[in-house]
Amino acid sequence: MCLIAFDYRPGCRFPLRLVANRDEFYQRPSAPLGQWQEAPDIVGGRDLEAGGSWLAVHRRGRFAAVTNVRDPELKVSADAPSRGHLVREALEYHDLAGWLKGLADGEGWRYAGFNLLVGEMDRLWHLHRGRDRLVLGEVTPGVHGLSNAGLNTPWPKLIKARQGVVEALRCGRWPEEALAALSDASRAEDDQLPDTGISLELERLLSAPFIVGEQYGTRAMSWLEWDAERDAIRLGERRFGPGGMFAGENEESVALARQVPS
Repeated sequence: MCLIAFDYRPGCRFPLRLVANRDEFYQRPSAPLGQWQEAPDIVGGRDLEAGGSWLAVHRRGRFAAVTNVRDPELKVSADAPSRGHLVREALEYHDLAGWLKGLADGEGWRYAGFNLLVGEMDRLWHLHRGRDRLVLGEVTPGVHGLSNAGLNTPWPKLIKARQGVVEALRCGRWPEEALAALSDASRAEDDQLPDTGISLELERLLSAPFIVGEQYGTRAMSWLEWDAERDAIRLGERRFGPGGMFAGENEESVALARQVPS
């Protein structure tokens, strides 16, 4: 996952509403949003190359998503585990707070740079693994954005995505207005581009909320709505191929069962 915008409102009917774009090479094999065959309490997309996920939920009432951190100078071991495994572990680990503390205390250094967003109905955490810092914090209520830097780092596409969430909530058109913001393929002006250590041409390509390419681009656009009144999480996914061609979509509704065994 490379762009996430969300509204976090603990104690409200909808404690979490979220939209996200997954940018990836088209040749990397993936499974669409759905129930996992060997772990039927998990619903989400699946990376078939490494076995992890970019965004998924668990029927016990837990959500997790991951983005990478864009920093060519960030050093990582050649045998580092896939960041997508963090999503599954976050969903299945019984003591979530303890597991996160272990990552923040040093286990997180084993991975390439990442942002992990994970939570339950009344708590939401963000764990950032950058070049020289590993930081865990609880997310405050409100509208936030996350891309390939820190939480709410004001990259142009993050600002657009976050504003799309605000507009969707304002006009009562969820998730349509938020997804419209994530569908924006226009690139930022050069003077607005971040400097992440890559070429100017690549910074331009990656500056759009929706990336259009032939080898790499936005492959999945996801939305999530946590309904505390109905005790369910609704998810949707739109998929795209090279050149941004539409490749299908589906929705899932996950009825929550709080006492799912670990």
